[in-house]
Amino acid sequence: MGAGSLDLARLQFALTAGTHFLFVALTLGLATLVALTQTRATVSGSAVHARMVRFWGQLYVINYAVGIVTGLVMEFQFGLNWSGLSRVTGSVFGAPLALETIVAFFVESTFLGLWIFGWDRLNRWVHLSLIWVVTLTAYLSAYFVLVANGWLQRPVGYVMVDGVARLDDAGALLANPTAVLAFFHVLFGGLLTAGFFMAGVSGFHLLRRTAEVEFFRRSMRIGLLTVMVSVMPVVVFGGTQFSYAQPTKLGGRKAAAAVADFTARFGPDDYRPPVLSGVGEALMMAMWMLMLLIAVVALVKFPFRRWLVRGRVFHVLMIAAVPLPYVAMIAGWVFREVGRQPWMVYGVLKTRDAVSPGVGSASVAVSFAVFSVLFAGLFGVNAWLLARFARRGPEGAGLGASPPVEPVAPAMSPTF
Repeated sequence: MGAGSLDLARLQFALTAGTHFLFVALTLGLATLVALTQTRATVSGSAVHARMVRFWGQLYVINYAVGIVTGLVMEFQFGLNWSGLSRVTGSVFGAPLALETIVAFFVESTFLGLWIFGWDRLNRWVHLSLIWVVTLTAYLSAYFVLVANGWLQRPVGYVMVDGVARLDDAGALLANPTAVLAFFHVLFGGLLTAGFFMAGVSGFHLLRRTAEVEFFRRSMRIGLLTVMVSVMPVVVFGGTQFSYAQPTKLGGRKAAAAVADFTARFGPDDYRPPVLSGVGEALMMAMWMLMLLIAVVALVKFPFRRWLVRGRVFHVLMIAAVPLPYVAMIAGWVFREVGRQPWMVYGVLKTRDAVSPGVGSASVAVSFAVFSVLFAGLFGVNAWLLARFARRGPEGAGLGASPPVEPVAPAMSPTF
């Protein structure tokens, strides 16, 4: 594969993985908020919280369903363009991905189906337990994915046998700090995304002077509280990862020593991270500063119910803030992944050695075009569905609604 084809294959995976991550973040955070809201409704018997579960749960299901499709498409690329990665590191890198597949597609999806179709058919406590199983398995699924990605960043628990990586310490693999810290970073990032999403949708309805004032006032409070709780932990767990970052990302003497070491071991190459990595880091921090500022404003307004309902400028601000965590996540992902180049597995396998042999420029270009159109379509459909059902409000929520009862014609008396 030539340099142009290699860059196109990398861009293709960046497109699909980055788009899929946008779905995952909202799914993780919104599942948690729906589970907490249903817990409140189940324990207290609150009718408004029960309606909130149906409305926000419907938006969660939409995002989850489209996100699953993007995840399935993304998996094809490992065999399509990156068979070298599977050949050299498959027994290590593939182990957590196999666990993620079992958890995500057999446990999480099964219990989500039971939660959707078991509404008003199952005991309320059983139904509540289903959404918590869905939420916890979603986080477990994310953890296994980050174990695989963390190994690419900081390979541990393996030995090389005849040029192939073999797993020899599963504990080291699962407890890799680059995976554990990234997991909590993503956890609070998902909550931050869901908090801004819930506050933004609520601000939209309050701005329109909806009749569902109490419904969206409570939803706004949940969204803002989630933002305030998550905005600091997300940067703490993100910043802690710098102690495990690749030396070439950090600059200074450590970077120079790492470049000299790689040059001696693997030959001359451009081991410095691309400029794009630094741009991603700067953009990520800029978005976080904006979110922190909004969280401070929310903290001031939070105790005052009237301000939450009548603050039209604040409503516009929360609507405009919905994209901020998405931009921060993509920028952070660029910093984390692009900064590892030219390595696919840091210090073990270079990206150009991980691509599939014999894949020509034409086939990569065709697959890139197909994947781009497909993911653009899925992203557009998801945005349209979320906007459509969010705009309808709680009265338009169909999740858990009982089917209409067909009128039964009266029995006719037999005639003789």
